Amino acid sequence: MTGANAGTPETSAVAPSKSPLETPVTGSNGTACGLNRPAAIILFGSPGSGKGTQSKFLVQWLGIPQISTGDMLREHIRKSDAIGLSIQDRMRAGSLVPDELVNQLVFERIAQPDCARGFILDGYPRTPAQAQEMVRLLSARCAEEVVIHLIVDYNVIISRISGRRVCPQCGTLYNAASRPPKVEGICDLDGTALVIRDDDREEVVRERLEQYERQTRPLIEFFRATGDRLMEVDASRERPDAVFERIQSALRHVLGQDFLRQVISGQAIPGQGVPGQNGKDQVRG
Repeated sequence: MTGANAGTPETSAVAPSKSPLETPVTGSNGTACGLNRPAAIILFGSPGSGKGTQSKFLVQWLGIPQISTGDMLREHIRKSDAIGLSIQDRMRAGSLVPDELVNQLVFERIAQPDCARGFILDGYPRTPAQAQEMVRLLSARCAEEVVIHLIVDYNVIISRISGRRVCPQCGTLYNAASRPPKVEGICDLDGTALVIRDDDREEVVRERLEQYERQTRPLIEFFRATGDRLMEVDASRERPDAVFERIQSALRHVLGQDFLRQVISGQAIPGQGVPGQNGKDQVRG
């Protein structure tokens, strides 16, 4: 089994004819957008694709927040508020939360002041209906939208995840291929026998990947059909920092250097080492 669009070039992107900063535009609500428009980065990636790592790199580089619908929903459940009580049974049963509620949570979140320069959407949209509403809202907010799809070879992912082992005593993670213990099956730190977590078993990994494929394919086709900027990046074989350098290069090409400088606002993030950011605006294409 291989990932969607296997054989797609490592990075493909549709570039706009003009930089987002060249001319003011008008939002779908008829209001003038002006020149200060937020960046909206929508990130897709299967389990094991490194999506979480790439999201962190983007947060560090651009200085904009990551918005995870899963985290927001779990926080409502933790607080046992009205929303949490209404969705906890659905989530525990693996059912989808109603689109209207998810849309509301996302829209309220991106209206917060820390999203004024931009934001990264992780785990949203999940349905074509959510995607349609998201596009409408982002257009009304005059956001510069880019969709990043991390393409993976599913056989590589299955090998990577199913090789994981964990110490039930101290929680240390190992991998049979990339980070094996000194003694097979035994934790280096406390000598406890290592175990395989239920969600790391090969049959479970395969089911998660198949579910992701079923869920995501209609969304990717939606973004292709609507002409939105779609970047597809091969994330199977290179180190995460090398993958991120290609994402940076593609974003510069699609959104333009000046627009990204505006998003960053020229402010470095103290104490954060970001792959590809070494004081120069150069990365590998």
